[in-house]
Amino acid sequence: MIVWLNGTHGAGRTTTAALVRRLIPDSRVFDAEKVGETLMDITPGLPETDNFQHWPPWRPLVVETARRVLDYTGGTLVIPMTVLVEEYWREISEGLTRHAVPVRHFVLHADRDTLRARIANDTVTGPDSPFRLQYLDPYAEAARTWLHAEAEVVDTTHLAPDAVALRIAEALKG
Repeated sequence: MIVWLNGTHGAGRTTTAALVRRLIPDSRVFDAEKVGETLMDITPGLPETDNFQHWPPWRPLVVETARRVLDYTGGTLVIPMTVLVEEYWREISEGLTRHAVPVRHFVLHADRDTLRARIANDTVTGPDSPFRLQYLDPYAEAARTWLHAEAEVVDTTHLAPDAVALRIAEALKG
């Protein structure tokens, strides 16, 4: 099974993924961003883009990598990855379905002020990352138009990361 943690920067995906992994036996975290980093390392580079998800190979490579890891290890993969383009989410989720890989899709949501504050105070990527801030509007639009309807939404605005992880683990048991 795949537990996909979606949502924008500052919602708590990375922190929650590590905590969820500890709560689910036989689980691993797969950072699908590493697939994008591999594509970015190709020389000469692929066509210019502001987001590796726009490269057509990224989506099927994420599907193939996830399914191969699950074939090899079994268990559960926890994937903390923002996907805000509906077409891309469909391509990934349908690809996993074709391989009979069940997916539980969660969106970690926080209100805009909370997201801004978390990004402003981020000690890992640095405060007020322009890269992270640029995804606030696309996230709001995706949430309004399709994303929240496609997932189980967990509002992280007033929840500690361990409470978010516990809520997800309990949802998986139910």
